Amino acid sequence: MPLADLEQAARKIAAFLNTLNNLGGMRLKYRIMAGDGARDPEGLEARQIYVELGGPDVPLVVQHNGELLRALETLAAQILRLDAREHDLVSFDAANFKALRAEELRLAAETAAEKVRSTGVPYSFPPMNSRERRLLHMACRGLEGVETASSGEGHDRFLVVYPAGKTHLPVTPPARPRGYGRR
Repeated sequence: MPLADLEQAARKIAAFLNTLNNLGGMRLKYRIMAGDGARDPEGLEARQIYVELGGPDVPLVVQHNGELLRALETLAAQILRLDAREHDLVSFDAANFKALRAEELRLAAETAAEKVRSTGVPYSFPPMNSRERRLLHMACRGLEGVETASSGEGHDRFLVVYPAGKTHLPVTPPARPRGYGRR
């Protein structure tokens, strides 16, 4: 379902970011685009609102694999009262993080596919969010000799690259990186 009033939604996000800067001590600049100007040129996101962050605190926003960037997106979606299936209507980015991450995932998919083709053994990626799993699925879709499937639940959901026609092969869930989920 599209956002009913893009202008009002953009104002709510701007107010949230102003509060984050004023009360949270962040030093972020932002540019909010809505409607046609917000469309993803790659077609990876169905976004209707795009927020580009800049300023001195951008390194903080993108560290830890963009954890704070995703958190800001989630908060914005909650402020707009979006259903979980509509969260991709709002997208935040900083320092071209998402495009760089998409390229990193594409290269990882190609490397995993080559390994699977040469060994015949499925390859399990570590758990990741749905957007990144989707990027891996799409990257592998164009590669010969492999197919993908997601496995696991919630925060433990991960993607597996299988030899073509062999999704029945058993896989071991990947181990969580050390310190994952701990503060």
